[in-house]
Amino acid sequence: METVLSTQQLTKNFGRLCAVNHLDLEVKRGEVFGMLGPNGSGKTTTLGMLMGVVNPTAGNFSWFGQPPSHHIRKKIGAVLEHPIFYPYLSGQKNLELMALIKEAPVTNIPKVLELVELSDRKGDKYKTYSLGMKQRLAIASALLNDPIVLILDEPTNGLDPMGIAEIREIIKRIATDGKTIILASHMLDEVQKVCSHFAILRKGNLVHSGPVDDVGKGEEQVEVVAFHDDLALLLEGFMGASSIKKENHQYVVKMKEGFHSQDLNRYLFEKGIVATHLVTQKKSLEKQFLEILAEADHAAPIKN
Repeated sequence: METVLSTQQLTKNFGRLCAVNHLDLEVKRGEVFGMLGPNGSGKTTTLGMLMGVVNPTAGNFSWFGQPPSHHIRKKIGAVLEHPIFYPYLSGQKNLELMALIKEAPVTNIPKVLELVELSDRKGDKYKTYSLGMKQRLAIASALLNDPIVLILDEPTNGLDPMGIAEIREIIKRIATDGKTIILASHMLDEVQKVCSHFAILRKGNLVHSGPVDDVGKGEEQVEVVAFHDDLALLLEGFMGASSIKKENHQYVVKMKEGFHSQDLNRYLFEKGIVATHLVTQKKSLEKQFLEILAEADHAAPIKN
């Protein structure tokens, strides 16, 4: 698969503050790549360097295997900050101006308006738009050149739940169109629901990178409820259990490697017990995120 973005030891210092520290990242074509981290982790600074807004202190990066250039950046659309549109012009007119500036064909405007679900409001003045609509118009503007890559910095920041859901669905639609998307977010739920791959940054350092599908892999934990006086004793007799603990009115069975919930269900059925509740616990991205940050804190050298 083609490498769209590669960074090598990318570093940015602001005086004595190291905002991004020797960052090595790789994004493949077609990925929805989430850069995850708390505020101040270096996400926005990294995106600024990738778009030529911020100059790196050290290291380098390449787009499509080539060093950054004005020609290469034409293949990339970005929404890095709150975009500036004219409040008394309509959404349509604002996009026409942006197309003129970007030298993009105005014939692309109907398509991008439809994609961000603003076709029916294209004639309304920008000042009448909600925050979610303004963000959607910004995404439409970034898509005017039909870029290969779309970069979004905190695309749902400040939006209400409905606005967040709308942006999420738009990102999914753009991804199904084959575009590569790189988004920065501190919202774990957003990354888990829309991204195929993610990286975690902490104080400018990369502490984890991998597929979102790998979240929760490893030992399974199964919640069990069944009406039987000796359920705990029976569960202890299951050869696939590495540990058993009671939580409220249910048992949580940690499975040995290679054993799954269906094995436990079969074992109980053979003992004449029908479980009224049998659910595999999935490790959330939030739990993994906190574990990774805790490991990074533990591994960090102690400063005097």
